[in-house]
Amino acid sequence: MRLSSVVVALISLGTVADSGTSFVSARQLPQGADATCNVTIPNGVVAGLSEPHAGSYGNALLSVGPFGLWSNGTVVFKPGGAGFVTREGALGMKFGWTRGIRGKLTVTGHRLDGAAPPLRLSANNADVGAGFQATHLIFSAPGCWEVTAHVGDREDSKITFVTRIVRIGEGPAPWDPPDN
Repeated sequence: MRLSSVVVALISLGTVADSGTSFVSARQLPQGADATCNVTIPNGVVAGLSEPHAGSYGNALLSVGPFGLWSNGTVVFKPGGAGFVTREGALGMKFGWTRGIRGKLTVTGHRLDGAAPPLRLSANNADVGAGFQATHLIFSAPGCWEVTAHVGDREDSKITFVTRIVRIGEGPAPWDPPDN
């Protein structure tokens, strides 16, 4: 049996609960968000810490986490679930960042598998010291997204990751975050 057939067979099994992990079946993926999105695998790095954390991704100066990337690289928006839908239909989810240096967090992103307006960042984004910062990333449409972030003007703080954005049904509750 070819590897691609095995992958398709595994994906078609549907939603599986294993230690709180939720898998999304190919039937649940919206148009343009197929199973071929090459999502980023966590590298365990938490900015400013020497001990690795299994779900985190980043470098010594910036990381997404400490809890890191979403399960299986897929952010799922579903009724009653986490996140929100804006008035325009964009999908927003909380992402935590850990900075190893002082500076303003800049986050940009674009959809890899189709045309869509760019990602938006909603955050209290002052030039602050190292540590944890909660933000909302707002994706204009479901699909495969590349996200790039850095702190201040430090190019060596830049991280880039790929995540899949999936909307099931109407998605979570509507909410419009404040403009930054």
